[in-house]
Amino acid sequence: MPIRIVAGLGNPGRGYAATRHNAGFWFVSKLAAKLGATFSHEPKFAGDVARAGTLRLIMPATFMNESGRAVAAVARFYGVAPPEILVVHDELDLKPGEARLKEGGGHAGHNGLRDIDACLGSADFWRLRLGIGHPRDGAAPEREVIDYVLKPPSIDERAAIDSAIERALAAWPDIAEGNMVAAMQSLNVRPREHRATPEKGEAANPDKAGR
Repeated sequence: MPIRIVAGLGNPGRGYAATRHNAGFWFVSKLAAKLGATFSHEPKFAGDVARAGTLRLIMPATFMNESGRAVAAVARFYGVAPPEILVVHDELDLKPGEARLKEGGGHAGHNGLRDIDACLGSADFWRLRLGIGHPRDGAAPEREVIDYVLKPPSIDERAAIDSAIERALAAWPDIAEGNMVAAMQSLNVRPREHRATPEKGEAANPDKAGR
């Protein structure tokens, strides 16, 4: 089944633009450039929307934990079913440089996915998971995770994430047509190891914007 909506997840505003939690925005911005599409703010959809033929690209203008408002609004307006939606988001359980396609499943604590599940009334949408790594080996306190996702990646980590985004963009023709097996085969490539570098600073409003 072809993809009709691509929603990149992130937090709006300059203070969040370079943070790990905005990896979904990074992808959808590059996809729009690749397709020659331009984003414009559409209040009725609570986000920025770009059109490329019958495809709609979305960047919600809400904080992460309200991402479902925009995704569900566009889906309802254009009559798009969950299996025709691709949500692109940061993934703690994958290392920087890794990317995976997945259909359905749980939200694993990701507040953006949780809200999309609730607003669509279904978890049967596709996910493109962009690895950002985890703040530590093993379990970490929720506050530590929030601080981590709301900080920029190190230079090496960002290069690895950008590399994963480029692989996903190369696989886009297959993703767009619903040829997900072919897309997954090209994406499931183990990247070289990248050294994690701690970053200073913290984005504002972590409780709304965070995990």
